[in-house]
Amino acid sequence: MKLKITTSNLTANNMHIEDHDHDFDDSHIGTPLRNDAFEKTDEQKIEIIQEHFKAIMETLGLDLNDDSLNGTPKRVAKMYVKEMFWGLNPENKPEVSHFKNNFRYNEMLVEKDIHFYTNCEHHFVPFFGNAHIAYIPNGKVIGLSKLNRIVEYFAKRPQVQERMTMQISNELKKILGTDNVAIIINAKHLCVASRGIKDNSSHTTTSEYSGRYNDPETRNELHRLLALK
Repeated sequence: MKLKITTSNLTANNMHIEDHDHDFDDSHIGTPLRNDAFEKTDEQKIEIIQEHFKAIMETLGLDLNDDSLNGTPKRVAKMYVKEMFWGLNPENKPEVSHFKNNFRYNEMLVEKDIHFYTNCEHHFVPFFGNAHIAYIPNGKVIGLSKLNRIVEYFAKRPQVQERMTMQISNELKKILGTDNVAIIINAKHLCVASRGIKDNSSHTTTSEYSGRYNDPETRNELHRLLALK
C-alpha cells in the first residue's frame, strides 16, 4: 500500500513527521525520510556512500593504499545498503500472508525473545536485544516466522527504540485486523555502553499495549506467560 503524504504535522500514534509529497509504504510513517528517498537504486547508493566513506577515512588520516583498508569503503557501503539498512527500501518489505483461524483459537498467542540488531539513528552505532509479541486472534492468524520477519524489517533501518516498537505494533494491527496486540522490546544500546556515560549494564525497555491488552487482567496474564521458562 502506498501513501501520498501532502500535509504537514501528520501524527500517527504520536509519531510526528513534517514531510511533503512522499510516495512511500505506510510502514515508513514516522521514519524521517527525504523527498527523494527512493529515487536512487541500491547500486547508485553504494557508489555514493563508498566515496563519502573513503573521504571520512582519509580525513581521519588513514592510508587507503594499505591492503587492509583499501576495500573498506566499498565494504561499508554494501553493508549499509544491503545489510544494516535494507529495511529503508519498501521493496524489501516481507510479504506476510495470513490464514483463517479455523481452530477458533481465541486466547493470546505469544512469541517471545525475537532477537534483533538495529542502529541508533543518533550515533549510527548498534542497539540490540529481544522483542516479545503477543496478539489475540480475531479472524486471522499468521505464521510464527512472519513475526520475526516483521521485527527484522523495522530493525534494518536507522531507528529509535520507541518508534520501532510503535511501527511493529501498527503493522501487526493492520495485518491481523485487530487492535489486540502487545509489543515489548528490551535492548542494549552501544551509544550508552561504548561512548558518553559508558554504562555497560543498563538496558532499555519499551512497550505498546493496544485493545484488550489495556485491561490489567489481560496484561498481567501476558507478563506471566513472558516469565515462563
